[in-house]
Amino acid sequence: MIQAVYTSDAIISTSADAFSLCERSSFGEKKEKAILYAPVEALFLAREQKLSLIVGNRKLSLNEIIAKLKKQDKKILTKSAVYNDLRRKGYIVKSALKFGAEFRVYEKGTRPGEGHARWILYAARENEALKWHDFAAKNRVAHSTKKNLLIAIVDDEGDVSYYECSWMRP
Repeated sequence: MIQAVYTSDAIISTSADAFSLCERSSFGEKKEKAILYAPVEALFLAREQKLSLIVGNRKLSLNEIIAKLKKQDKKILTKSAVYNDLRRKGYIVKSALKFGAEFRVYEKGTRPGEGHARWILYAARENEALKWHDFAAKNRVAHSTKKNLLIAIVDDEGDVSYYECSWMRP
């Protein structure tokens, strides 16, 4: 099991297993001599019992991990539902903060650094409202980065529906 350290700014591991998993399955990002995990990646791996998270010298339970991550990001459970669903379907999912989105999603068989993400993804709960202006702005960002927009809607049961949007020329 990978041991990772949780700090207020990052989730980091220096274990050989972390480097191996990063190489095999694109979990985490290599940063100098460590693997840096996005919160949804760490939560996914903790749920799969592949990662334990340490604060100080104490291992956190899954409920403690969720509580800490919810304090950092109120949308973590929505993002996690989408991340888990896509990863289980074989997609590689990475952060898309620089695009103003939750995730970049790579086609099956495409790895970050070897190819480009096909989609930028925004996640929402089914009862959240999205204004047309916001939708148009999100679609414009996707188009300008040569990606399609993927909207993921998480329902109250945790099921995820996806809507792909792209520009068409008349």
